[in-house]
Amino acid sequence: MNITDYKNIYFLGIGGIGMSALARWFKVQGFYVGGYDKTETTLTQELVSEGMDVHYDNKLGRIPTEFYNKRETLVVRTPAVPKDNSELQYFENEHYTILKRSEILGLITENLITIAVAGTHGKTTTSSLIAHILKHAGANVSAFLGGITTNYNTNLLIGKPTEKIDKMPEVPPFGKHLCVVEADEYDRSFLTLHPDIAIVTSMDADHLDIYGQHDELKKSFSDFINQIKIKGHLVIKKDLPFAIKGNKLIYIHEYASVSESDLENKNKTPFSAQNIQVENGFFVFDFVAKTAGIKNIKLQVPGFHNVENAVAAINACILAEVPVELIKSGVETFRGVKRRFEYIIKTKKLVYIDDYAHHPTEIEAFLSSVKALYPSKKLTCIFQPHLFTRTRDFADGFSKSLSIADEVILMDIYPARELPIIGVNSEMLMSKITSKKELATKQNLMQVLENKQFEVLVTVGAGDIDTFVEKIKSKFL
Repeated sequence: MNITDYKNIYFLGIGGIGMSALARWFKVQGFYVGGYDKTETTLTQELVSEGMDVHYDNKLGRIPTEFYNKRETLVVRTPAVPKDNSELQYFENEHYTILKRSEILGLITENLITIAVAGTHGKTTTSSLIAHILKHAGANVSAFLGGITTNYNTNLLIGKPTEKIDKMPEVPPFGKHLCVVEADEYDRSFLTLHPDIAIVTSMDADHLDIYGQHDELKKSFSDFINQIKIKGHLVIKKDLPFAIKGNKLIYIHEYASVSESDLENKNKTPFSAQNIQVENGFFVFDFVAKTAGIKNIKLQVPGFHNVENAVAAINACILAEVPVELIKSGVETFRGVKRRFEYIIKTKKLVYIDDYAHHPTEIEAFLSSVKALYPSKKLTCIFQPHLFTRTRDFADGFSKSLSIADEVILMDIYPARELPIIGVNSEMLMSKITSKKELATKQNLMQVLENKQFEVLVTVGAGDIDTFVEKIKSKFL
């Protein structure tokens, strides 16, 4: 299909971080854009201010008249919109063309040199860092990101159109139109992409409501890797499993985990971070490679996991022929992504950080990094679990990772797209959390915080815990 056959683009779930980036792209290209979301947010308000028609009532009468022209309207949906949504049912019954967000992304990127970042953790930070390095270096780059970058205050970068590129040369030509995207494993969405450079940061068990077994998720990652274009490049963390089918030529670039303590083992891996130090709140490291090394990189975005993300991003940018001196200055000027290790308050009296972590591995990496930065201070973690299935599947892991904090305030589960599961609740995590702990709800959280004194406070979760950030900031600043 040809996107230019349509004049109107209607989004079901327009307020999602990935959906809103696509909506912005279509608006800039001159399409009439509108859509539905169940909740009004700062992001949807921004979309309205940019000229999009957004409503929040799931009623057919709220659909603007322009979108009743079926021949000129393309409908884009997110899997988060339930099948019984009345607008979705209307579009289906009327036989509109309906595509998933991932399918649209595949169509947009098919004629661009695409850098796709996959992994159960680290996608947003890694892809945002790559996009920033490229833009900082003067490359012609577009980017569809899963978070709001602090440098640009958006989830979308738009480059200048260039001629169609039929195939990937052996080395991606720096200066051509590059497109950076997140390759989302949820619902196997990343299988619509055919990247020139793919990054895989992790394959931890997740989305078992979709995959059933961890092995099925790993198989899906292998399928994604096999969609890299011939003579394309795979940047992958060492020891992650995958198999290349047939005799397809893909160049493999492995990088080491920051947790590897064996220096000899690191030296056997083509890319790694070494000499990692925490200096005045910054993580400083050397990027070590067989072809190019970069000394004393000062990463503004804290966290051992972000050092690892930076190694992957640097690898990709070397493949894109960015000069190493511009890579270093790009990394050092990257100010991160909102809700990824985002400092809300940073004073001598109180440090308050907000983070999107919602999987035990992510929480462990985040809290361990906070502890490394502030080893002598009491760490209090307010955590909102995300999804009933994820809480059920990884209950022990959540309890163990949360126990890194000195004190845990545990909120109710944020259901998102799911219905409640009998016996699955926040209380089931409490018994195995070894720290000081208590429960809170959205209704009484501010009351629970009323008489407490904090040294380092973090809010963690992928639900709507971010709606409390300003309230907490106002209370303690």
